[in-house]
Amino acid sequence: MYRDKKGETRHIYPLLPLRGVVVFPHHPVSLIVGRSRSVAAVRTAESNKGDDKPMLFLVAQRNSDKDEPSPDDLFEFGTLAVVDQTLRLPDGNTKVLVEGRTRARVVRWLRVDDYDAVEVELFEPAEEVDAELSALVRTVKATFERYQKLNRAIPPEMLLQVNALEAPDRLADTLVAPLQFKVQERQELLELVDVRARLERIYRALLTEIEFLQVERKLKSRVKKDRESNQREYWLNEQMKAIQKELGEKEGKSELEDLARALAAKDLPPEVQARAERELRKLSQMNLMSAEATVVRNYLDWIVDLPWVETTSTVPDLAEAARILNEDHYGLRRVKERILEHLAVDSLVDKMRGPILCLVGPPGVGKTSLARSIARATGRPFVRMALGGVRDEAEIRGHRRTYIGAMPGKLIHSMKRASTVDPLLLLDEVDKMSNDFRGDPAAALLEVLDPEQNSAFADHYLDLDYDLSNVFFLCTANNLQNIPAPLQDRLEIIHLSGYTEHEKVAIAQRYLIPKQLELTGITNAHLEITGGALLHIVQKHTRESGVRDLERKVAKIARKVARRVVRLGKDTRVRITSRNVEKVLGPSRFDFGGREEEDAVGLVKGLGWTAWGGDLLDIEVAAVPGKGKLILTGQLGDVLKESATAAFTYMRSRAEALHVEPDFNERYDFHIHYPGPSGVEGPSAGIGMATAMVSAITGIPVRSDTAMTGEITLRGRVLPIGGLKEKLLAAHRGGITRVVIPQANTKDLEDVPQHVKDDVEIIAVTHMDRVLKEALSGAAAAEIFGAHPGNRPIELDSGRTERTPGEPTHGD
Repeated sequence: MYRDKKGETRHIYPLLPLRGVVVFPHHPVSLIVGRSRSVAAVRTAESNKGDDKPMLFLVAQRNSDKDEPSPDDLFEFGTLAVVDQTLRLPDGNTKVLVEGRTRARVVRWLRVDDYDAVEVELFEPAEEVDAELSALVRTVKATFERYQKLNRAIPPEMLLQVNALEAPDRLADTLVAPLQFKVQERQELLELVDVRARLERIYRALLTEIEFLQVERKLKSRVKKDRESNQREYWLNEQMKAIQKELGEKEGKSELEDLARALAAKDLPPEVQARAERELRKLSQMNLMSAEATVVRNYLDWIVDLPWVETTSTVPDLAEAARILNEDHYGLRRVKERILEHLAVDSLVDKMRGPILCLVGPPGVGKTSLARSIARATGRPFVRMALGGVRDEAEIRGHRRTYIGAMPGKLIHSMKRASTVDPLLLLDEVDKMSNDFRGDPAAALLEVLDPEQNSAFADHYLDLDYDLSNVFFLCTANNLQNIPAPLQDRLEIIHLSGYTEHEKVAIAQRYLIPKQLELTGITNAHLEITGGALLHIVQKHTRESGVRDLERKVAKIARKVARRVVRLGKDTRVRITSRNVEKVLGPSRFDFGGREEEDAVGLVKGLGWTAWGGDLLDIEVAAVPGKGKLILTGQLGDVLKESATAAFTYMRSRAEALHVEPDFNERYDFHIHYPGPSGVEGPSAGIGMATAMVSAITGIPVRSDTAMTGEITLRGRVLPIGGLKEKLLAAHRGGITRVVIPQANTKDLEDVPQHVKDDVEIIAVTHMDRVLKEALSGAAAAEIFGAHPGNRPIELDSGRTERTPGEPTHGD
């Protein structure tokens, strides 16, 4: 402390900058000090205290984010405070208890080695109190007493303390605390040296707070009259209405302005623009807290959020698209070719109105992932719309706005997520929809998937024409029979058959194993799975058309190896072969079937086609004494039972040619059985059951190296079947070397892998007589089918049947 040339007193004190805090005289405050220069300032103040208490100059920062504030970052006015107590905290900070003494203004900034100091000018309160100031003090005290009665947060002790104060300066500083001033307002009060001006500012603030508290009390009283005892949500809504009414609906006007700006900035078709402006004018005349206003506001939000003209503006690169498809998926040659053809046409025309593609295949063959690859190849946003379990037409078309909680349909939701008018929209599981009294969603999709109509799709909620003609629609399904015929008519069906065993092994080596190695954190140096092991897993541990279960088995192996690597070290190496794979995965779960060791009577190897691919089926028939009953067991479907009846009738009509007693059907019962949980359905086992029944009644064994598939008619014709590729793969897998198929299915042999056609003799037939000739073995079969050309068909190499002159036409 010293006196300058003018005789004024100057003081130098350590500086303590504060973040977001303004300390007033006579206010005790607890501060946490952590900055190094601030801690040094506190220590300096303690060391310079002498006989008096240590002093600090407290000043607020203009910007609280500054860690090392400069003089420009600090206010000039602050408070000279006494340090009452300091405490070192365990985290390295210092807790300081200070009490403000007097106002001060910075005259000069000083920077010492490890702390900052300031030279300040002190402002002592004026001692003269005139009548006007006394009256102002009394008015402020009385106003504060009214404020305290309205504000329950202020304790009565505070009122006693205020009434006991006589000094105007101390009264003004004390009343700053209970009033909710912002930091800038508190700093302005601190800089008001004139106590009269300070008291007037506080008086105005008290009147404002009293007015707000009175309005709040009136609002609560109004809401309380209409509120029921346990309806808290209702009470909050009513209070919001009352507040909105008192404040003049300023926030509502702001929302309207935001909506108007958003609509003005949005590029909309003319009819949509006109509709939006009409709805906006209607909204401006409503009470914004009403239910109808909420409906209109939500409607306008949907118009703003939906894409109307925004496009990706990309031209498909066929070479890049082919590379992406080959990179992401193994095989599927025909599917990839059709997709590339679609993209080629799309790149040549301005607006494509071609067919909608539908990928049909069993689960796990890559339909959804193929759609993602197409989106990546074309540069379009990918949006998936799941239709499984959808049974309400409104989920496609939306609800009309007259209903409470109305929303647009799934299509409009998907377009909002896409943010462009030309995404790739995947309609997943289109065969899993159903219908009830609320309508048929499949019927609603007729307009969506018709290129001639979807340029003006009508959503019930929007009530506007929405253009879907730029969308690349792609559908997926597992079962084509569950898709209604009118909807199928709008789709171009692309069949994805199940993967062969060799394809599954290749997919595992190229995609599944690298993916699981990355997910489990191991490398090829830790784990090697041989092709034989993968083939064993495919045959013995999975039964599926796709590769999902195969991926789970590979993941299980990878996890076990990862655990071994963690336990034994990073140099661990594991090699999985067909010999040790069951030590990791456990015993085999499935038996893919195989040929019998020797020919047997009444036992035929049939071929089935299930959701997980082809399978070898045992068809057993026993002829026992009885009265001609036909007994069928083994979880057989209705169609299969009808095929058994047709086969039995055929055998009765050919009794003489088969050297069987004409009345055998009155003396024997035939028991047809499918061992195991087959769950077989379909007509393709007809010729197998007929062959097994002929073998059972004649005692002629069936060749063990032969399997067969085909539908039989009453006259013995062999009709085409489905799933030929999968069935031949199953026969090849089971060691069958001869397969009898319908002549009409020879066109499907193009899809069968060449190595299967090389290893398996494929016999195409048109009549049941040829089937018996190829399937039955032994001398008796040669006697029946080889010695009497006059009473049976003569088969040509092509599989067609040519008859001898005068022979009755019992077959073709």
